[in-house]
Amino acid sequence: MEYVRLGKTGLKVSRICLGCMTYGSPAWREWVLDEAASRPFFQQALEQGINFFDTADVYSLGVSEEVTGRALRDFARRDEVVIATKVFHPMGDKPNQQGLSRKHIFNSIDQSLRRLGTDYVDLYQIHRWDPETPIEETMEALHEVVKSGKARYIGASSMFAWQFAKALYVADGHGWTRFVSMQNHYNLVYREEDREMNPLCQAEGVGIIPWSPLARGFLAGNRNRDRSGETARSRSDPFAQRLYFQDNDFETLDRVLEVAKRLGFSPAQIALAWMLHQPGITSPIIGASKMNHLDEAVAALAIRLTAEDIAYLEVPYKPHPVLEHT
Repeated sequence: MEYVRLGKTGLKVSRICLGCMTYGSPAWREWVLDEAASRPFFQQALEQGINFFDTADVYSLGVSEEVTGRALRDFARRDEVVIATKVFHPMGDKPNQQGLSRKHIFNSIDQSLRRLGTDYVDLYQIHRWDPETPIEETMEALHEVVKSGKARYIGASSMFAWQFAKALYVADGHGWTRFVSMQNHYNLVYREEDREMNPLCQAEGVGIIPWSPLARGFLAGNRNRDRSGETARSRSDPFAQRLYFQDNDFETLDRVLEVAKRLGFSPAQIALAWMLHQPGITSPIIGASKMNHLDEAVAALAIRLTAEDIAYLEVPYKPHPVLEHT
């Protein structure tokens, strides 16, 4: 395993982050694994040197945090792991059970810590931008969460680059804690972040920890042009069909399959290797529902693509609508 600093911080994270949305309750999404089925993935990840684990309060409506917390307490020491979680999405149907108000942030961090069974999280992230709350209120509240010892660092997730720049500006202007990471939507078939967000993060020393580096399984080669697939998730994930499935997406996938066959790796490994070759990328967030997913992800760290390979994979890309900023 390789370890790198998260942005400009001194925090060292594994080059692969285990995303924990897959672990929790099938009642939330039918492809989610229950706790008994989830625990071996945490154990295997730790054995392979992964120390970075990302979840969110909204995943399985809190159950993911509970499962993640119990597994990491059982299989690792607290100071050995980096736990990240997120706040923003609705956790109930009442007005103040969502968003990034001071009230919701303070309540949510306490609830997340309770579910995770820990005194602090290493990285507390805003899951989206909240247009209904002044960014000054959000940044001050997050600063106080850090100063209270409930979070070591703060991060953000999908939003427009101007919004992220404004948040950094507000924090700097008030002497508040600034974001150290950006968890954005980025992969071979969705590269809109190359325009502004990724360069902004590199200029500001912000670590990039992309979600969906394999395009929700699309780049693993298990999606068909008729919008069906081989896995439970592919058959029950309309979200992915809204994000991908353009003709040029399949042209990119064809090239991934071709390069994978030529180099002797799986398509998922080639797509992940491409990601790991991109400037500014700290730790892609990998979802694993089968044990070989973790094995392949870790093995992808050793793949060296040539400049010609990378260019060949990138050629079919065409601009996509900007998605998932709300």
